[in-house]
Amino acid sequence: MQKVMNPYLVLALAVILPGAGHVAAGEPRRGLAFAFFVVLFGALTYATTTPEISFIGRHAGGLFIWALSIPDAYRRARIRALNANLSP
Repeated sequence: MQKVMNPYLVLALAVILPGAGHVAAGEPRRGLAFAFFVVLFGALTYATTTPEISFIGRHAGGLFIWALSIPDAYRRARIRALNANLSP
């Protein structure tokens, strides 16, 4: 059986790099999907905005997906940790 990581460590990894928290939590496919969509939506919003828009505004799509991935990674890691503690 795979070792369960501390959910707070998974949270820290998710904040540092998109998808890293999911990979650390044992869900590499989900982490890769989040990283892919961060890049995709970041590039999409960058391409559809004007140069007068701030950096945050130009990459808002990718940052939004990244922000969604942070609590998702933590929640999944916490559920996995709770299930590991309950199993005999």
